[in-house]
Amino acid sequence: MLKFFFVNKKLEFLFLILTIFYPSLAKCDVPEKWQVGFQDPATPIMEGIVNLHHDLMFFICVVLIFVTWMLARTLWHFEYTQNTVPSLLSHGTLIEIIWTTAPALILLIIAIPSFSLLYAMDEIISPAVTIKTLGHQWYWSYEYSDYMNEFNEPLVFDSYMIPEDELELGQLRLLEVDNHVVVPTNTHIRIIVSAADVLHSWAVPSLGIKCDAVPGRLNQTSMFVKREGLYYGQCSEICGINHGFMPIVIEAVALPNYVTWIYNKLSV
Repeated sequence: MLKFFFVNKKLEFLFLILTIFYPSLAKCDVPEKWQVGFQDPATPIMEGIVNLHHDLMFFICVVLIFVTWMLARTLWHFEYTQNTVPSLLSHGTLIEIIWTTAPALILLIIAIPSFSLLYAMDEIISPAVTIKTLGHQWYWSYEYSDYMNEFNEPLVFDSYMIPEDELELGQLRLLEVDNHVVVPTNTHIRIIVSAADVLHSWAVPSLGIKCDAVPGRLNQTSMFVKREGLYYGQCSEICGINHGFMPIVIEAVALPNYVTWIYNKLSV
């Protein structure tokens, strides 16, 4: 038992050293216990979302500290025992101009990166791959409409959550599916999202994607995955009794591996 303990400790220490020199080994692409912050970004859009959040937190902290200091100072200096005679001052033109223009300037400063990010999220650069996503109660269907088999049919498959009693070692409860959505890295991909029955929402936090699936309507989003890995998401719309049991798994691979996967799927 002691031998097993020390071996594990050595492996943990080795992994820690490796993550220092190879940070990609320590990426967080699934929810963790007591997690408060974002998952590690894998697309430029998600990197922009994280950076905008950090920028906004700077302004929030400065405003919070300043307002708290002003409130405490007001309560201290204008407490009734220290000011027995009420002040006759009712207006202060200068201070009113300051507390009106300062928030407006802060909002203008925030708007510049915010509008830039919104434009980047809405822009669809000529995609190399198009994937259609269809939400059902309660699973997802995917269609790779760019590729045809010998019967001139596109690649279509369903993706169901793996039940807890069928999970293999290392698979994640309530997040693993039987068919992954395989995509190539460093490639512009268009996702077309819709639903067959009720409202769903196709969301993958690490990729910065959350797109509503509306019956009778096509919504689209895009992604450009920068690194290989498994990215987990879930339906983010309350779509019925099994709402929490329709996860999403995106498997990003190198382009040669993606081509091999497509060929094998179409040959079946």
